[in-house]
Amino acid sequence: MEPLILFILVLSLLAIGIPVGISLGLSSILFVTFFSHDSLTSIAISLFGAGQHYTLLAIPFFVLASSFMSTGGVAKRLINFAIASVGHLQGGLAIASVMSCMMFAALSGSSPATVVAIGTIAIAGMRQVGYSKEFASGIIANAGTLGILIPPSIVMVVYAAATDVSVGRMFLAGIIPGFVAGSMLMDTIYIVAKVKNLPAEKWQGFGAVFDGAKQASWGLFLIIIIMGGIYGGVFTPTEAAVVAAVYSIFVALFIYRDMGPLQETPWIYESDSQEGKVGFRGTVYGVSFLLFWMMLAFFATATSETITASQRNLVGLVIGVVFSVFYILKESSRQSLSAGACLSAGLVIWRRNLALMIRKFFPALFGTDTRRTMLEGTKTTVMLMFIIANALLFAHTLSAERIPQHVTEWMLGVGFNWFTFLIAVNILLLIGGQFMEPSGLLVIVAPVVFPIAMELGVDPIHLGIIMVVNMEIGMITPPIGLNLFVTSGITGMSLAKVVRAALPFCMVLMLFLILVTYVPWISTVLPYAMMGPEIITQ
Repeated sequence: MEPLILFILVLSLLAIGIPVGISLGLSSILFVTFFSHDSLTSIAISLFGAGQHYTLLAIPFFVLASSFMSTGGVAKRLINFAIASVGHLQGGLAIASVMSCMMFAALSGSSPATVVAIGTIAIAGMRQVGYSKEFASGIIANAGTLGILIPPSIVMVVYAAATDVSVGRMFLAGIIPGFVAGSMLMDTIYIVAKVKNLPAEKWQGFGAVFDGAKQASWGLFLIIIIMGGIYGGVFTPTEAAVVAAVYSIFVALFIYRDMGPLQETPWIYESDSQEGKVGFRGTVYGVSFLLFWMMLAFFATATSETITASQRNLVGLVIGVVFSVFYILKESSRQSLSAGACLSAGLVIWRRNLALMIRKFFPALFGTDTRRTMLEGTKTTVMLMFIIANALLFAHTLSAERIPQHVTEWMLGVGFNWFTFLIAVNILLLIGGQFMEPSGLLVIVAPVVFPIAMELGVDPIHLGIIMVVNMEIGMITPPIGLNLFVTSGITGMSLAKVVRAALPFCMVLMLFLILVTYVPWISTVLPYAMMGPEIITQ
C-alpha cells in the first residue's frame, strides 16, 4: 500500500500542473516524512551524492558544445554536404534532411537542438522545391529524435549514471541502431517519393561532394575527437565532453566565424591576389592535415610504448608539407603563376588572419554572442540537472522501500520471461514518454526495471538502447512530445497538424523499436567487439 501512495503523490502533483522535477522531489520528501521509516537525512545525502556523480558532469559540457554547434553555420554546411551526396535521388532533399539530422545528432546529442538547427533551414528548402509543409515537418520532427540515439547522447549519459553502466559502451551501442533508424527513415522517404513523384536535385558531381565534406569537416571532426578520444583510451566521457565544448567554441568563433566579432569576416578577401589565394589554400590543406593527423595518431598510439609524440608529429609534418607543395605546384602551373610567389602571398593572408584572431581573441570569448550562447546552455543544463537530481531522489526512495525488488519478485512469480518483460517495458515507456521529459522518466524507470532485466538475463546495454528508442518515440507523441512543440514553433503550424504530419514516420520508428528490442546484436555487437560485455556486480 505504501509504495502506491508514493506514485499517487507524484501523479497528483503532475496533474495539478507542478513541473516534473519539483513533483518528483516533493513527493519523495512528503513520502519519507509521513509514510516511510527512512529519514530526511538520507534525502540530503542522496542529493549530495547526485551532485558528486562524476558521469553527470559530462552533461553541462555536452550541452555547451551543442549550443555553439547550433549557431546555424554548422547546420548549413552539413545540409549542403548531404544534398551534394544524396540530393540527386528522388525525394533527395528530404533524404538529405534526414542525413543532416544524423550528422548533427552526432555533434549535439540533443533532439530539440537538431530539430531547430536542421529544421529551420531544411523545411524552408523543401518547401521551395515543391514539398508540402506537412511532409517536410513530419520528416524533421521524426529525424530530429535521432539526437538522443546517436552518440554522444545526453540521455545515454543519464542512463549510465542511473544504472552504473559504461558510458563508452552506451555510445558504441548507439552507432548501429542510429544508422539503422536513419536508413529506415530514408528508405521510407524514397518509397514515398517514388509513389508521389517527388522532385530530385541535379547531380553535382563528386567535386561538389568533396567540397561539401571539406566545408563541414571542422564540425564533423568533433565526432572523431569524442569517439576517438574515448575509445583510444585518451579521455573519459566526461573529459571528452570538456574537450568537445572547448573545440566547439573555437570552431564557432575562429574557424567558421558564425558568431562574435569575427562574424562574416572571410578568411580570403575578393581583393586578395590570385597568387595569395592559391598559396593560402595550399597551406590550409597542409595545416589542416597536420592537425587532424596529430589528433588521430594520438588517439591511435597514445598507449604505445614504441611510438613517441615527436615521431607522430614528424610524419604528419612531412605529409602536410607534401600536400601543400603538391597543391601549390599543381594550381600555380594550371594558372601560369609562380609557385614561390603563391607561397609568399599566401603567408601574407595567414599573417593577416592570425593577427586578427589574436586581436579579437578576448572580445570573442567574452562578447555578447558568446555570453548569450553560454547563458542558453546554462539554462538548459540547470533544467536538466534539476530534473535529474530530483529523479535520483525519487529513485533513492524507491530503493529504500525495496520497490524494485518487490516488482521483480512479482514479475518472476507470475511467469514473466525476457520476451514478455521487454513488451511490458516498452508499453510502460511508451505511455510514460507521452507525459514526461526523457531524462526524468529514464531515471525513474531505470532503477525499477534494471534489476528485473538482470535477473532475466537481458544485457544492460541492450536494455539501455531499448529505453532510449522509447524516449525517441516519446518525443514525437502528444501531449508532451517536445519535438512536436519545437517543430510547431519553427513552422508556425498548429500542434495537431504537426502530430498528423509526424504520425506516418512515427510508425517507422515503432517498427524500429520492435527490431531493436528483439534483435539484441544490433545494440551489442560493437560494445562486445571493442570493449567486451558489461559486467554488473550487485
